[in-house]
Order: sequence, then structure tokens, then C-alpha cells
Amino acid sequence: MLRLYNMKKKQNKDINPYVVITGASAGIGESVALTLAAQKQGLILTARRLDRLKALKKKCLQAGAPDVHIFKLDIQNRIQIEKLSKELKKKKLKVKTLVNNAGLAKGVELLQNSNPDDFDSMVDTNVKGLLYMTRALLPEVIAQKGHIVNLGSVAGRLVYEGGVVYCATKFAVRAISDALRMDLKGTGVRVTNIEPGMVQTEFSVVRLGNQQKAKGVYEGMMPLSAQDVANTILWCLSQPPHVNISELVIYPTDQASVGQVVRGDKSIKNLVRQ
Repeated sequence: MLRLYNMKKKQNKDINPYVVITGASAGIGESVALTLAAQKQGLILTARRLDRLKALKKKCLQAGAPDVHIFKLDIQNRIQIEKLSKELKKKKLKVKTLVNNAGLAKGVELLQNSNPDDFDSMVDTNVKGLLYMTRALLPEVIAQKGHIVNLGSVAGRLVYEGGVVYCATKFAVRAISDALRMDLKGTGVRVTNIEPGMVQTEFSVVRLGNQQKAKGVYEGMMPLSAQDVANTILWCLSQPPHVNISELVIYPTDQASVGQVVRGDKSIKNLVRQ
């Protein structure tokens, strides 16, 4: 079992710092929550779907989390985020780690055929929401000499057709992570940008608006799972305080780069059987 350097050996929910996870109701966020729960970590989980958060809270407590708080939150709403920050202070819940997981993509159309409403959804969630949440919780994270983990993407390194706005938002996450690391030098706070390739979650369903189309994205190849990314985040959090994994790119073996995917007989899921 990896040791979480964000935790003390003896958990006391009244004094020990928590991990905040945004977009925790499904996918990578849910897997990160359950993975940290198994490490006996106190959790603060936020998402828009309260029913899923309630179910996840129960699972996390069963998995070993000593204390779990859930908050219905729209990451695009700065007022809600400010209220969350005040509520955490009121409850005296100390935050040492923030996992900025909430994010989405909408549409794959060329820019000239795309819907401007989708621009707003992506920018407001992936960029502004991340900034709002980070700014609101940063004083507490600095006080705890904590850790900010941002969920970027390989789309923040390489662009592709039909991804103008989404790629731009993930390039922004990369820039925010690098600049924030500079702003926080000397505070003891670490900043990590996790950049996954193809991960099979609800991501493609939201983007394409169709379950069948989303399934086709991963057909014939073996993508990453949400748990793969959660394990990677756990490893980053498990490093000693003098080690900062500033940036980590994680591809499935079947994906050599953005748009470079092996399917069928050459897929790793078939090669390992030989």
C-alpha cells in the first residue's frame, strides 16, 4: 500500500486535512474518491448529481474513508464555489489537496459548423471553473503546504481536427498549471498536471450525445480505465514533500499519440493472448 504524504498516520476528522475532488459523481473523479478512501483519507466530494454523490459517499465510507462530505455544486457557478469555501471554513474542514477533475467536451464538428453554446460549456467548466475552485481553496491549501492536481489531457499538448475549443481549454489547463507552480514557489505547495489519452468513461457519451457512437470510439482497442488514472494520481500524491510530479502523460498502449490508435489484431488486448 502506498503511503499518502497528505495524511497523518492517525486520522482525526476534526483536525486532519481533506482531499477535495470536483466532478466526483462518475468516471475518473469517482475512481479517485474510492482509491483515496481505501487509503483512509477524508474526502470532500462535489458534483452536480446529488443522488450519485450520496451513493458514492456510502461506498467511500465502506472502503475505509474516515469521513466524507458531499456538496451539490455546479463548477461553472462562481457564487456556489464561494459558498462552498465559506461552508468548509464554517465546518472547520481543512483542505490540503484539491483534485480539479471536473471537465467535459461537447461536439466534434469543425469550428465553422459548431455550436457556440458548446464553447461556453467547455470554457466555463474546463478553464473558468478550475480557476474559480483553485482560487477559492488556495489560501487553505497554502496554509497546509498541500497539493493541486489538475486533470488536463493529451489534447493540451497536440491539437486535432474538430477539437478547436476543447484542445484550447486543455492547453489552458497546462498553462495554468505551469504558471501556478511559479506563483506558488516557496510555499511548499505542489502542482501536478495529469494528461491522459483515451479513457473509457462518460466523456465520449457527453461529447457525442449518443451511447452507441461513444462505444465506437473505443472499438477494437484497449483504452485506459478511470482506475488507471486514479492509480496514477495516487502515486503522485504518495511522493515525499520534496518531490513534485509536475506533469504526467499517460497513454493506453494502443494509442501512440493523438489520432494514432491501433485497433483489431494489433491491439494490446489481442497481442497479450499470443
